[in-house]
Amino acid sequence: MVDKGLSDDAAAAACKDGDPMTKDFMMQQTMLRVKDPVKSLDFYTRILGMTLLQKFDFPSMHFSLFFLGFEDKYDIPTDVEEKTAWTFSRRATIELTHNWGSESDECQSYHHGNSDPQGFGHIGISVPDVSAACKLFEEQGVTFVKKPDDGDDVKCKVKGLAFIQDPDGYWIEIVSQELTPRYLLQSEQAGHDVASLDEHNIEV
Repeated sequence: MVDKGLSDDAAAAACKDGDPMTKDFMMQQTMLRVKDPVKSLDFYTRILGMTLLQKFDFPSMHFSLFFLGFEDKYDIPTDVEEKTAWTFSRRATIELTHNWGSESDECQSYHHGNSDPQGFGHIGISVPDVSAACKLFEEQGVTFVKKPDDGDDVKCKVKGLAFIQDPDGYWIEIVSQELTPRYLLQSEQAGHDVASLDEHNIEV
């Protein structure tokens, strides 16, 4: 196993300036396939506090798309064309894709990417108070991969952040804008393996 990652200099050297036109590019969406849209919509709105921005149905292809984000529902335009343009102008939305009938298929499930074969890892949500958010999640019966005070009995030694799972098992990192960077820097300085994370022997 290699015991050293990419150096700061090598990482900087690998990055190049993009074409000038890319200055107007933005991260607009992450798509997740979901088995049961009722359970997923409940989770992302009631548990995480997102707003359903727009729903698209594709009857000929038997699937629907649900766009969600941290937006005020009263800002959503009522005109369909305006709403669509507005939805695609929002930053960092979640696009939930539902293939019709998957909710009643007992054999259907989606791979969250954190077990072999590894791939996708997680999305991240920033909250004012990680502990308070996790207390709320516990009360609502949310499944945890890692709680804020975990660190000694799991591979991830970084305290102060958490990982929860949505109804399909996708991981969601819960971080604090103020405290999480401090914990990460402390862990890095202490020589901990920040990249390895859970009790299932999963390295991200």
